Amino acid sequence: MASTLVDAPAAPSPAPRSDTSAPRTRAGFLRRWLGSGLLIAVLAFLILVPAGFVLLASMTGSVPRPGNISLSPTLGNFGVLGVPEVRQAFVNSMVMAIAATLLAGLIGGGLAFLAARTDIRIPSFVYLVGLMPMFLPSYVGALAWSMLGSPNAGLLNIGLRDVGLPAFVNMYSMPGLVLVFAMYYAPYTFLMVHAALSLMSPDLEEAAQIHGSSTRTMLRRISFPLALPAVLGSGILTFTLIFENFPVAQVLGTPGGVDTLPTFIFRLLNATPSRGNESAAIAIVLVAVVLVATALQNRVIAKRSFTTVTGKGVKNKKIALGKWRTPALVAVLGFFTLSIVLPLLALVVTAGRATPYMTSIGDLFQPGAFDLSILGTVLQSEGFLEATGNSVVVSIVAATAGTVLAFVCGYTVYRTTVSGRRLVEGISMVPLAIPAVVLGMGLLWTWLVMPIPLYGTLAVMAIAFIAVQSPQGFRGIASSILQTDRDLEDSAVMLGASRTRAILAVTVPLMKVGLLSTFVLLLMLSMRELTVPLFLYTTDTKILSIAIYDAFENGGALRGAAAMSLLYCLIMFVLSYIPRRLANR
Repeated sequence: MASTLVDAPAAPSPAPRSDTSAPRTRAGFLRRWLGSGLLIAVLAFLILVPAGFVLLASMTGSVPRPGNISLSPTLGNFGVLGVPEVRQAFVNSMVMAIAATLLAGLIGGGLAFLAARTDIRIPSFVYLVGLMPMFLPSYVGALAWSMLGSPNAGLLNIGLRDVGLPAFVNMYSMPGLVLVFAMYYAPYTFLMVHAALSLMSPDLEEAAQIHGSSTRTMLRRISFPLALPAVLGSGILTFTLIFENFPVAQVLGTPGGVDTLPTFIFRLLNATPSRGNESAAIAIVLVAVVLVATALQNRVIAKRSFTTVTGKGVKNKKIALGKWRTPALVAVLGFFTLSIVLPLLALVVTAGRATPYMTSIGDLFQPGAFDLSILGTVLQSEGFLEATGNSVVVSIVAATAGTVLAFVCGYTVYRTTVSGRRLVEGISMVPLAIPAVVLGMGLLWTWLVMPIPLYGTLAVMAIAFIAVQSPQGFRGIASSILQTDRDLEDSAVMLGASRTRAILAVTVPLMKVGLLSTFVLLLMLSMRELTVPLFLYTTDTKILSIAIYDAFENGGALRGAAAMSLLYCLIMFVLSYIPRRLANR
C-alpha cells in the first residue's frame, strides 16, 4: 500500500488515514469481543473442558491424571461396544426410555386434557396432581418403590400374602423401571400439553361443531392435532431425560440385573482396576443418542406454530364427561396414590418399624413395633446435620453464582450487539445434550488435573452444579429479559447514568421476580442433584442426596435412609412453595 502512495504523489492524504485504520480496527475488534470472549472462556472452562476430557479419555490409553494426560490416540477403547453386556445395556436403555416415554405421555397428556378441557370434579386438584411428582425427586420415588415392591420383603408383597394372594409385585424389573420413570416424568408432558390446550383458540372447534362434528370427531380432527407439537416436544424431552438417568436405574435396575448404559458406565468406573477409558467410549455413544434426541426436540419445538394462540381472549368450552366424570376422577386419585401417597407411606412405615424383618402388616401394630423416634435421632445426628449444611451451602452458592452468570449471559445475548453472543448462548445450552453421568465423569478428571486444589472441597461441587444447570438458568433469565422493555434503561443512560448503573438501578429491579424465580429453581435443582456429586464427593463433602443414597446402598441403614428421605421431601415441598409466594407478590 505504501508503494502505491509514492507512485501517486497527487493523492498523499490517504497515508495518514492508513496509519490509524489498523489500530482502530484492532480496537473495534477488542471492543466487540472482549466481553463475550471472557464469557465464552468461562463457559468453555466450566462445560467444554470436562466434555473434552471425556472425549480424550475415549481415544487414548489412560485417563487424565495429575501430571499425566495421554495424547497417544487409539480406537481400541471402542472395542467394548461389541461386548454382549454393553449391547444388552444399550437395548435395555432404549426399551426402557421408549416405553416409559409413551406411558408418561399417556399419563401427563391425559391429566392435562382433564384439567384444561373437561368438566371434571375439582380441576384445581387434578392440576396439582399433574405437578406433584415433579417435587418428589425421582430417586427418592425409586427408593420408596423398592421398599414397596421388593420381590421378597416389599410392603405390597407382604400385604398380598396377608390376604392369601401370591406376591407378584417385582419392581426390580423392566416393568418396574418403566412404571417409576413414567410416573415421575409425566409432569413434563403435563406442563407442555396443558399450556397448549389452555391457550388453544376455540374458533376451529366451534366451526367444527357448527358443521355437525361430534365432540369425539372434533377432538380427533382438531384439538389433538393442534396439541401435537407439545406432545412430541415433551416426548422427546422425556425420552432424553429417562435415557440418561442414572439414580433410578441404579436403585431398581441393578438389583434385578437390568443394566442400562449409565449404570454400566458407573460400574466400569468403580471396577478394580478402574476402566475409565472404556467407560468414556460408552459415554460417547450415550452422548450421541442424546444429541440426536435433542436435535429432534429442537426441530419439533421450532415448528410449534400451529396457531393455537391468537390476539383474542381465550375461553375454551369445557367438554362434558357425562358418565365418565366419576371414573376420570377415580383414575386421577389412582395416579395420585401410586405416585405420592404410597411412596410417602412406604417411607413412613420403613422409618417407623423397629425391625427390618416383617412377615405381616399386622406386625406393625404390635407393642413397640412402630416408632418414629428415628426422625428425631436423624435430625440430631452429626452426619445428617453436616450433609444438610453442606447441601444448603453448596446449593445457595451454586444458585446465586448460577443466577448471576445466567443474567450476564442473557444480557449479553439479548441486549448487546457484541460478536460471539450466539456462541455464548450455544455453550450455555450444551449440558442439555451431555448426560449428567458423562459430565460428572469429565468434571472429576478436570478437577483432578487442575493445579488449583479444589477437588475434595465444597467449591468444586458448587462449580459442577453451575455447569450442569446452566441451560435452566439461562432459559429462566432469558425469558425475563425478553419480557422487560429496555426503554427505561436507555432513558437512564441518556440522563447521564453509566450503563452498569442503569442495569443495576433499573433493569435488575424490573426483573426481580424473574431473578428470584430462577434462583429458587437452581436452588431446588442443586438440592436434588445426585449423579454429578457421586463423582466428586468425599467423606468431608457429603451432601444430603449422597447421604440418602449411601444409606440405601448400605442395607443395614434402610430405616435411616427412609427417615432422611422424609425430611428431604419436606425441604423440597417447602422450596416448591416459595415461587408461588414470589409470583403472588
